[in-house]
Amino acid sequence: MSNRTTRSAAAALTLGAALVLSACASGAPANEEPAGSAAATVTITDNHGEVEVPVNPETVVALDNTVFDTLDEWDIELAAVPKDVMGSVWPGYVDDPEVANVGNHREPNLEVIVAEQPDLIIGGYRFGDYYEQIKEQNPEAVVIEIAPRDGEDQFGELNRQTEILGQIFDREDEAAALNTDLDDAISGAKEAYNGTDTVMAVNTSAGQIGYLAPVVGRGLGPVFPALGWKAALEVEGATDDHQGDDISVEAIAASNPDWIVALDRDAAFAPEEREPGSAPADELITNSEALQNVTAVQQDRIVILDPNFYLTEGIQAYTALFTQLQEAFSAA
Repeated sequence: MSNRTTRSAAAALTLGAALVLSACASGAPANEEPAGSAAATVTITDNHGEVEVPVNPETVVALDNTVFDTLDEWDIELAAVPKDVMGSVWPGYVDDPEVANVGNHREPNLEVIVAEQPDLIIGGYRFGDYYEQIKEQNPEAVVIEIAPRDGEDQFGELNRQTEILGQIFDREDEAAALNTDLDDAISGAKEAYNGTDTVMAVNTSAGQIGYLAPVVGRGLGPVFPALGWKAALEVEGATDDHQGDDISVEAIAASNPDWIVALDRDAAFAPEEREPGSAPADELITNSEALQNVTAVQQDRIVILDPNFYLTEGIQAYTALFTQLQEAFSAA
């Protein structure tokens, strides 16, 4: 029997005993619940509209990687998660045999969710394409999506997501503190930037360097407007592809960025799970013959994101990133 089941059973016994004693004391039949005993709910606005959600739901499934840091920090138990896209970042969930595995977003085992009979399912992000299917398969559950929405300010969206989680799990003070930490980290990083240095954001994977465009580039794109970065290069038609857009090292060299900030996509995975030809981002950049005379390489102004950033991308990940950027720019 899982810890979750054990706790639920114990809670049920305790509640049952309390109701019997209460009924005896009041003269009311034991099978009648007093008025106002229904579980509390909160109305939130998710990515689809207003939704009534139970406060502190008993059985929760989460599929959105951007919420795992917060849920883990708050010791929220989960019945099922997509372990195949969580790496080793959240061992409390991934290594727990009592937490069911939904798999990955390419071939998810959605029946696992149904079997857990959840009260709340936090979907979206990589699993956004399955929203309607998950709702149809779990009619008794509340299904929400609260991942940052396309076209909205990334960091305002993370604040919104955290506030919603605080309302659902009765952790509003903790949520407010997380939001304050992010806002302070952004302010600190913005103050540390001199406003004139040019910045190139790249993504490395399978031994290749990809281009991450300002605003739309995966992970680092939103950092440009947040900090007022001056882009070393702007490519027309850039996308939000998770591997970055194709770019030649010669094009990077020609733009001569003062800073290179890199998201190492392979670093989040175990060596045996990485793409053939993968190498650490700092090696790919500093060992590239074409980049030897670039200012960022010459002056060692290369910032490599936390290895797990590609998997997390939540409010804690960005708070740490902005703190890292503040320290790097302040030290230059």
